[in-house]
Amino acid sequence: MAGSQDMFDAIVMADERFHGEGYREGYEEGSSLGVMEGRQHGSLQGARIGSEIGCYQGFAFAWKCLLHSCTAEKDSRKMKVLESLIGMIQKFPYDDPTYDKLHEDLDKIRGKFKQFCSLLNVQPDFKISAEGSGLSF
Repeated sequence: MAGSQDMFDAIVMADERFHGEGYREGYEEGSSLGVMEGRQHGSLQGARIGSEIGCYQGFAFAWKCLLHSCTAEKDSRKMKVLESLIGMIQKFPYDDPTYDKLHEDLDKIRGKFKQFCSLLNVQPDFKISAEGSGLSF
């Protein structure tokens, strides 16, 4: 009688056992895929931010050379804003993806860049596409 009772329990409990095993297998596979997808997404976002910051930095260094040669009084405000922009770019935490104010600092850099472009009277158009990034006017 005890043997038939154990067989009956195994049949009744099979649903619960298979449900638990399926959940564990699905959780492990989902976790693995989630980590891979997260790394891929993080790499893509990091590349976009790096490309954007790189364009700003190249733009700023080029204008620093151009404005350094002419030291008119009206260009002194441009130089102050430009130096501030370069300082913000140099302090940007490229190597710390866990930096909690990363997006705040990026927004400040974008704002300073727009301010500088306004002083220069240029309309920047920063675009990231499959072919690469670019800054056009």
